[in-house]
Amino acid sequence: MPLRIAISDSGFAESFDALVNARREADADVSADVKAIIQDVRDHGDEALLRLTSKFDQHDLEQTGWRVDKTESAAALEGLEASLRVALELAALRIRDYHEGQVPDNRDYIDEAGVRIGARWNAVERAGIYIPGGRAAYPSSVLMNAIPAKAAGVDHLVMVTPAPGGEINPLVLAAAELAGVDEIWRIGGAQAVAALAYGTENIAPVDVVTGPGNAWVAEAKRQVFGVVGIDMVAGPSEIVVVADGKNNPDWIAADLLSQAEHDPTSQSILFTNDSEFADQVSEKINEQLMSFATSATATTSWDDNGAIIVLDRLEQAVPLVGRLAAEHLELAIDDPDGLFRKVRHAGSVFLGRHTPEAIGDYIAGPNHVLPTGRRARFSSGLSVTDFMKRTSFIHCDDQALRNIGPAAVALAEAEGLPAHAASIQKRLDRS
Repeated sequence: MPLRIAISDSGFAESFDALVNARREADADVSADVKAIIQDVRDHGDEALLRLTSKFDQHDLEQTGWRVDKTESAAALEGLEASLRVALELAALRIRDYHEGQVPDNRDYIDEAGVRIGARWNAVERAGIYIPGGRAAYPSSVLMNAIPAKAAGVDHLVMVTPAPGGEINPLVLAAAELAGVDEIWRIGGAQAVAALAYGTENIAPVDVVTGPGNAWVAEAKRQVFGVVGIDMVAGPSEIVVVADGKNNPDWIAADLLSQAEHDPTSQSILFTNDSEFADQVSEKINEQLMSFATSATATTSWDDNGAIIVLDRLEQAVPLVGRLAAEHLELAIDDPDGLFRKVRHAGSVFLGRHTPEAIGDYIAGPNHVLPTGRRARFSSGLSVTDFMKRTSFIHCDDQALRNIGPAAVALAEAEGLPAHAASIQKRLDRS
């Protein structure tokens, strides 16, 4: 059964601490397994990919094909049912518009000392995106990863995805075509991440790897970080909903289950100041769980990780949701902006009674690749800057160096670095 606690309970602080600190990552210690897989790919290249794909995805890359031909993804897009294509194109348009607005401006100016300084942004040359192919097909994840990369100006975009039995969902291929993916490989798991990071005979290495995946994929990204850039190490999905009794309990129940259906380790938490409303939401959750095709997964998630927290006043939610620093935060209340102004830690916030989290998963525009596991305390969702890097620059003429050089010499000497000091002082002594 899900946890239910009230802020007025004598043991509330201890119960909430346990909720905040509960570990929902995969129980298996996958680190050693992933390390071995990465080393296997580094040592044996394509031979390792061939062997590991046969083992985990039950198909022979030599027979099913390593790479998806461009004609196949183009045909998948052309073959979409008309209304589904319209929906996918609308999503792509909105995601592209939002992310193109994120591209940062370069800086180039002369300061009061006469020094020209600034910074220039450049995209990485090659990026890789990982798209899951296990529990479900996620064309939305293709759009959310590929479109920011293209908006950033990435030259070449490579997609890897597991293809159980050699098959890739046509909707995923259609999304890849629409988003401008340049290469698609029928390879998944930690071995695919290793191939993107280190390269093999067939696959050239990339500069950045992004995208969601299971515990093995997340751990592989963590282990290759430094060789390549990554977006984040993400864990199970989570949603926090702050709702008063004026909401339709059926709506809020669906919102909570929208994350519970992702995975048995997902988490859904409701904060409300209305105990009767909490009861109604619980009843609606039980009703809906009987009708969803994903009910087995959602039931496990809700029973094992779900929580209902009853407050005296909605304002009491602010420090509590801040401690959770959730991936998704819904504020289904009269004045969502008033509460939002006080929220410091959340991956993405959904304001008002008519903004379910699911609208952000598909069509709103902001990225749905978001920090989980309280990482919103220090990180943000995927953006174009994950595919870019900033290069600063400095230009001193003779007078500018004379204006600031003596201070630099003093600091270099104080740090005991005479060559640093000399490289500046020799120029100052020139005349």
